Amino acid sequence: MGGEVKIWNPIEIAEQARNDYASQIFPSLLTIDPSLSLPQMTPLVINLCKDMFKAWSKFDDSCFQVEQISGGITNMLLKVTVKKGDSINEIITIRLYGPNTEFIIDRHRELQAIKYITAAGFGAKWLGIFGNGIVQSFINAHTLTPSGTN
Repeated sequence: MGGEVKIWNPIEIAEQARNDYASQIFPSLLTIDPSLSLPQMTPLVINLCKDMFKAWSKFDDSCFQVEQISGGITNMLLKVTVKKGDSINEIITIRLYGPNTEFIIDRHRELQAIKYITAAGFGAKWLGIFGNGIVQSFINAHTLTPSGTN
């Protein structure tokens, strides 16, 4: 359905971030079509995780649980839980950019903001970048509603 458009070269962005930023940003050249259903997308998300985080590359696919979470306006948000044995090793958030959103949101400028916000210790930590999205640490929270702001 045409949703697999790369909006940047993740290798170049990760290299630039490595020069500007204290933490390593893991790149992948893979893209994921956001128009796919979650069952169709899940093996692609697992492959992305294994490609990006080499320590996970030998994990069996059953070690990964992928679920869609709410809260994204221009992104599809995916929560990936990685379990090895009986314990959870890691939980990450994959922000899969919606089709053509780079025409209304300057994604390069957004990455600059994320870099500074993360460095200041606010929000989710930026962990990786791929052809049409980014990977961040998972923050267990909920989206505020107007009634919840009182």
